[in-house]
Amino acid sequence: MNKQRRWLAGSLVALGATGAGWAWRERGATAAPLSPAAAAFWASAPFDGLDGHGGAAPAPAVSAAALRGQPLLLNFWASWCAPCVRELPLIARFAAAHPDWQVLGLAVDRRDAALGFLTKTPLELRFGLAGLTGLELTRTLGNAQGGLPFSVAFDRRGEIVWRRVGETNEAELAALLAKAG
Repeated sequence: MNKQRRWLAGSLVALGATGAGWAWRERGATAAPLSPAAAAFWASAPFDGLDGHGGAAPAPAVSAAALRGQPLLLNFWASWCAPCVRELPLIARFAAAHPDWQVLGLAVDRRDAALGFLTKTPLELRFGLAGLTGLELTRTLGNAQGGLPFSVAFDRRGEIVWRRVGETNEAELAALLAKAG
C-alpha cells in the first residue's frame, strides 16, 4: 500500500506541475507586449456605426477595444472600389460561417456614399465608418501602399496574424483560419 501512495503522490505532483506550467505559459503569452501597429489599432477612437442595410437611423459606434478577446477580421472597403464591392459578400459569408470571430467592415468613404451602397446591397455584417482618413489607419496596420480592399486579422490576444492588400478569396480565408486556429 505504501508503494501505491507514493505513486499516487508522485502522479499528483506531476499533474500539478503540468497545470502550473500551462498557466505560466498562458500568462506569459498574455503579458507579451503587442506590436506597435496592433496597439495603435486597439487604442483607436471609436468608429461611427453603419447599418449593414443602409438604414437612416445611426447604428451604434464601434469601439475597437470592445472587439478584443476574440479573433477579429477587419476589412477596409469603399463604395467606389470595385474589388471591395466584389469582396464584401465573401466577408459577410465568412462572418456568418464563423460566429467565434468578430468581423468588421470599415468604410474608407463618405458616410452618405457608404450608406447608399449598403442600401442597394444589404449585407449581414457589422460596419463602421473609418472615413476618408481611414487610409492612414490602414498604413499604420501595414498597408504601405494604401490600397483597397485591405484586410487584417488579429488573434485572441490582439496581435496581427494576417494581412492582405487587394481582394481576398475563400482559400486565403481558409488558410487564415488554419493559421489562427
